[in-house]
Amino acid sequence: MTAHRRTVRLVLGLLAGLLLAGTVATTAHAEDGYRFWGYYQWSNGQWAFSQKGADANVPADGAVEGWRFAVGGAKPRVPRAAGDFDQICGKTPAETGKKRVALVIDPGTPEDAVAGDTPGPATGTCVVTDPKSNGAKILAAAAPVRVEKGLTCGIAGYPSKSCGDQVKNIKVPATDASVTLQVGQAVGSTVTPSATPVASDSSSPDDSGAPWTGIIIAAVVVVVLAGGGLLLNRRRAAAK
Repeated sequence: MTAHRRTVRLVLGLLAGLLLAGTVATTAHAEDGYRFWGYYQWSNGQWAFSQKGADANVPADGAVEGWRFAVGGAKPRVPRAAGDFDQICGKTPAETGKKRVALVIDPGTPEDAVAGDTPGPATGTCVVTDPKSNGAKILAAAAPVRVEKGLTCGIAGYPSKSCGDQVKNIKVPATDASVTLQVGQAVGSTVTPSATPVASDSSSPDDSGAPWTGIIIAAVVVVVLAGGGLLLNRRRAAAK
């Protein structure tokens, strides 16, 4: 992983964090957002937006990672299924010198889909891998990943096109109905688990480097959005 690819992922991650954490101020009736794959960790019984990019985060044995495709704005759009490690990895024996990480992939709802694409079901996969494997390698072990300019754009072929598109006047539901995971066979294990569902294909993400112009543009976007939110808050305070 080259330094400039790590930098662009960090910048894009900060941008996504600003949007999901609500630090970018928007009007109540005309919120704008982005359509993208969000990266999460299961902690204390709930999903939390990752503070690190997938290539910088190294989950421990027994951790639960999550990915959710959705149109996101000020409200986080977390995976709709709980991160139940026992449900996903309980039938996969522990192996010496490896770690088990439960991986939840939620393609989201038809309302959030790119035109022409239909999201599949949310899946749970137990990934047995090297203890040093980061989130990006864990994801790539479970499904093909499409990466463009350092951003995770497609997982298992979904969506088939586009990457981080901006969406005007988004309508984010107050809550997302929970879904039941389809738990598949463990990947990376040398021991055949007792679970029988079909396993996902595996591949590695695209390692093509991102140009420095992309880093600069992304940084400018972060600064402009943050500055715009501050200005809007000041105007609201002055109007009161």
